[in-house]
Amino acid sequence: MGSNNKNSVGINSFVRRQIKGSGKTYSVLSFEEIRHHAEDQLIKGEYSKGYRDGVILVKVNKKLTTNFISPMVKINMNTKFETKPKKRRDNENIYLSTKALNGKPLVLGSVDLILYRNDVLNETNEDETNCKWELIAFYGIPKCLNELPMGPVTMMRNQLCLPGGTKGEYSSKEWADSVNFWQTYALLKEEI
Repeated sequence: MGSNNKNSVGINSFVRRQIKGSGKTYSVLSFEEIRHHAEDQLIKGEYSKGYRDGVILVKVNKKLTTNFISPMVKINMNTKFETKPKKRRDNENIYLSTKALNGKPLVLGSVDLILYRNDVLNETNEDETNCKWELIAFYGIPKCLNELPMGPVTMMRNQLCLPGGTKGEYSSKEWADSVNFWQTYALLKEEI
């Protein structure tokens, strides 16, 4: 689909990192199937506003939730961790990635697809298609939770306009909620 369609969704290369073994939510659906579902949900109005204008969270139909797997675990006193310096892309700064080494992944209750409007991606020269929206990422939300706050490293990149970030401002409550959440839950290390 072309950029003339307000519901057109392209696949950004950034989302293609989300595969089995990546330590991120992944799906047994193809990226093309996810893209098509995002367009269908946009038409139905099944989305909410993201952290800024031009970013939306598209709700995956409940029937498809079982096609997504998240390595999220709840932290307890027996959880072991590994922290490593990491970069998502060559032009980005190093950050510390901490993963749980043990724990049982939580059952998902819902999944959000994160779409960025083309002009927002163009601000940092990260637009890759001629579509109105691009699928940037998706994440599973465990049944025990209503929402999944953005991670503090992502928030930092955005607020400080660092490479890999997309300009955004956050309240002190949003910062506190993010840090509090990620002190309670962690992503399980998976081997690719």
